[in-house]
Amino acid sequence: MMGAQYHGADGEIEDPSEEALFMLISDLIDSENTFVVVQPDEGDPVWFASVAAWDGGGYELVRRNTSRNQHQVTTAALSSHAGKLLLRNGSRRYC
Repeated sequence: MMGAQYHGADGEIEDPSEEALFMLISDLIDSENTFVVVQPDEGDPVWFASVAAWDGGGYELVRRNTSRNQHQVTTAALSSHAGKLLLRNGSRRYC
């Protein structure tokens, strides 16, 4: 992902690889309300995508683009599906 970053309590990863994104999503803990955010590396980004784990299993993927007034929420049962949705419907193409 070009110029994207992962932000979290543990820091950020510049331009994460596909494998890194899958690992980050797999490491989400629903009881601790953890999530992954991918956004452009710029001061006031107009788009972002996030993945969060749900209590009891499953994942929620949210994509928003303020310049196009777009907001999409998708669910996935497995972390691998959430990762594929993030990449396939990727933030760059959506946003």
